[in-house]
Amino acid sequence: MVLANTSFNGCFRIESDSVMGQGSFSIVYEASCLKDETKYAVKCLKKNNMNQDEILSLMDEVSILQELTPLCHPSIIPLHNFFEESSMFYLVMEAMVGGELFDRIAVKQFYSEKEARDVCKIILNSVDFLHSRKVAHRDLKPDNFLLVSAQNDALVKLGDFGFSKRCNDNANSGLGDLKTQLGTPAYIAPEILDKAPFYGSQCDMWSVGVIMYVLLGGYEPFYEAHKEEMYRKIMKGDFEFHSDCWGDVSMDAKILISSLLEVDPSKRLSARDALRSKWICTDDKLLAENDLTTTNFCKLKKYNAKRKVRAVVHSLIAVNKLNIMRQSKKLAEETS
Repeated sequence: MVLANTSFNGCFRIESDSVMGQGSFSIVYEASCLKDETKYAVKCLKKNNMNQDEILSLMDEVSILQELTPLCHPSIIPLHNFFEESSMFYLVMEAMVGGELFDRIAVKQFYSEKEARDVCKIILNSVDFLHSRKVAHRDLKPDNFLLVSAQNDALVKLGDFGFSKRCNDNANSGLGDLKTQLGTPAYIAPEILDKAPFYGSQCDMWSVGVIMYVLLGGYEPFYEAHKEEMYRKIMKGDFEFHSDCWGDVSMDAKILISSLLEVDPSKRLSARDALRSKWICTDDKLLAENDLTTTNFCKLKKYNAKRKVRAVVHSLIAVNKLNIMRQSKKLAEETS
């Protein structure tokens, strides 16, 4: 990674019609390096759209990625360059042209318990690495696991470190030292919803448990139409393995998920321990024989389609809110 001493436009060219994604405060474009034409994804943020807390959060994200990138972990999207200019921030990242992991799974013709297990192992390895570096991601969900290329299903990396934070899990009598309530509703840990004074990186392991449940069952464990009811179920750890969906899934997988969807974070399995669990270590041949194609895979495809629609709706809402904020700010400036 090279930290920038020159301007972004002096090093990179944003390609026309190359929007790769859009958030509340940022747009991600495809960009080419002027030196060798290597393709990158560049996250562009306008300073005047961000308040001081949001800028500080961005700097946390950049600082964490600057620490992680030189370690070259195969499952973490690296930060190649960062530019702070008079009106803009630019984060230059590896271009993940293979799309989202769940989208790739959804177009498969065959889906076995082994394939689900292999994905879970990749997820656990990335989280174990983060936690070994004393970093909590705090927004683990299917959207943030991306494929390097369209040709290789095994090259999966974790991105979007906007909510990530360095943490000390030993602080405050083992509770941790994180305080902020944030995350994606369906994947958020109960200790965050419970407004506990402190929490730690084990919040990520709850999210991993939800992802595993979706990968094997095809639906979210705590889903409710009303968010308040979903939060109530999360805080109680109120979920079950419905027999019509989970009858063919191995008991070891269900035991692992239950160990992750443990309301008490001190009793919740760590990433390191989950990687040593019986299901993760089960022989490939045995899991490959458990075909989920005609049962839960159909539910997973439907879930993925709904997830994509929700993501688009949430993005539009966020952009509309930002536009309203901009208009209000402009009006206030004009009338002052």
